[in-house]
Amino acid sequence: MKILLSAYACEPNRGTEPGVGWNTAVSLTQYHQIWVFTSNTHRAAIEAELTVRPIANLQFVYLDPLGWVYDWSQEGKKASWDVHLHYYLWQIYAYFVGRSLHKSIGFDLVHHLTYGKYSAPSFLSFLPIPFFWGPIGGAESAPQTFWQDFNLRARTYEVFRSISQRLGELDPFMRLTARRSRLTWCKAEDTAKRMRELGAQNASIMVESGLRPEEIATLASYPILTTEPIRFISMGRLLHWKGFYLGVRAFAQAALPNAEYWILGEGPERDRLQTLAKDLGITNQVKFWGNLPRTECLSKLSECQVLVHPSLHDSGGWVCLEGMAAGRPIICLDLGGPGVQVTAETGFKIPARTPDQVVQELAEAMTKLAQDTNLRMQMGQAGQSLIAKSYNWEAKAKALTKAYEEVVTPLGSDLDNSRLINDLFAEESSPR
Repeated sequence: MKILLSAYACEPNRGTEPGVGWNTAVSLTQYHQIWVFTSNTHRAAIEAELTVRPIANLQFVYLDPLGWVYDWSQEGKKASWDVHLHYYLWQIYAYFVGRSLHKSIGFDLVHHLTYGKYSAPSFLSFLPIPFFWGPIGGAESAPQTFWQDFNLRARTYEVFRSISQRLGELDPFMRLTARRSRLTWCKAEDTAKRMRELGAQNASIMVESGLRPEEIATLASYPILTTEPIRFISMGRLLHWKGFYLGVRAFAQAALPNAEYWILGEGPERDRLQTLAKDLGITNQVKFWGNLPRTECLSKLSECQVLVHPSLHDSGGWVCLEGMAAGRPIICLDLGGPGVQVTAETGFKIPARTPDQVVQELAEAMTKLAQDTNLRMQMGQAGQSLIAKSYNWEAKAKALTKAYEEVVTPLGSDLDNSRLINDLFAEESSPR
């Protein structure tokens, strides 16, 4: 099939949103002809990669509204308010470019990948072809019972995040996007539930993340550690909603004398976490490594036995996939993306009712894994099997292709495509 992918963020050798855009596009070229709409900010990296490793069936269309390229090149640059404006205008411009290109190419379908933000529309949904959306996320929120632990800055963040979500939902184009989507994939159940309430049909769960074969092979090569000290590791930005303070409290409550807790990353919560470790009397056991390059982060992972990821509203959770691929058991909260990725066989998913309850159950999970080498090995092996089966990009491309084919009849068939599409949208608008 001829497929148009909308991937505002798309770049090789990157994680999160750019990695989703790039890896999905590349993996789909095994089965289809792929055109990718993306921003010029990714052009240099994409063209450098394709010069070294050309990929058949893959074409990029670089576009930006009014010639405005949002520059992410500055090291460590963070998004500000204007990236949301740029993204919205980019979506509008993409529609007009897509409409023109569709007349000459005749796409079979359009799939919006990135940003995977549920509360923002995709104007490409208005093309006269089946539209697929996601995986999208963002409707997840930190449970109210945990706000008692947040400082003023953190509470303000949560309030404005909630307001932003609701304002996005008021956008009529967002609601039209939801209703026009033939299949809507969501990163977690909170988003899927919200999308159904907003009119999306066929909203189901799909993890956005995946690993490349070479990444899986590298992580699988890490030895399984059976000697002390037992090391727990958390990796990510040190933000309040990442919940690392819950991990520190649980580690102190577990009182494991021959254990360490490694924390990788930087952010506004670092001082609070260091103070917390000091107040709990575990300063000598908790190590803060700061920001490290990805290769060094994974090297630190290889020196630890258990990954702890107590995030309160994480739609994705790439680090959990990396931990499972490395044969490390996962301890996470049963929230968001990690709650979907991790199973009872690959780790412990802690229900998030209250902070004290979470700390207690995190500590119990830490104790069990610290004392039971066989359990760590069983969970680690189960995690590696799960990654190999479900969370590699090849498997994800097959799953997407199957979904496409259930909805779309490829061009060149005897069936009139335009009539099929009209019938599909007629079904969508019919009363139920």
